[in-house]
Amino acid sequence: MNIFEKLVLVVILGVCVGCACQCERPIVVMKTEFGDIKAQLFTDKAPVTAGNFLRYVQENRFDGAVFYRTVRMDNQPNDKVKIQVLQGGLYEDNHPAKLPMIRHETTKETGVKHLNGTLSMARWGPGTADSEFSICVGDQPELDFAGKRNPDGQGFAAFGKVISGMDVVRVIHKQPVDGQTLTPYVKITEMKLEEKNN
Repeated sequence: MNIFEKLVLVVILGVCVGCACQCERPIVVMKTEFGDIKAQLFTDKAPVTAGNFLRYVQENRFDGAVFYRTVRMDNQPNDKVKIQVLQGGLYEDNHPAKLPMIRHETTKETGVKHLNGTLSMARWGPGTADSEFSICVGDQPELDFAGKRNPDGQGFAAFGKVISGMDVVRVIHKQPVDGQTLTPYVKITEMKLEEKNN
């Protein structure tokens, strides 16, 4: 086998491994009154963050979860760096279903950028994320590592993407608000893993 043939084989194997990883990524279905949102979790690229979210889903810890915050261009007048996201989760700081906070995986570490439909963890300081998450509405580069939305420059931990239902995300994103709080909250009536077809 000559050098060219070896290179071709390496490329083919790399593509096959990449396809296998993508096929194994879990898909989560979030049901709302406005329709379903399906999101793929990047357990291969962001194992800590995606694994944490997956555990919440598998252990039914998102029972009673809601979308409660929408950040739009018209409701962040005092923010110099503006973003557009829809935020959800358990909402209560001391909710009994919350798991311990997780290590912060930056976008520099994972390579997962905040693009349209990206799932990302809400946080205060690095290492404070637990159950609260956001969905990007449009590309949001200021949420990436070295972005300016958070003064510490560490960005937010991106861990998945919406693969269907962005129209539902946009409808919820445009619902009535009091400041940035959805009025009323939009219930996530069920969050579960999509069953694989045998």
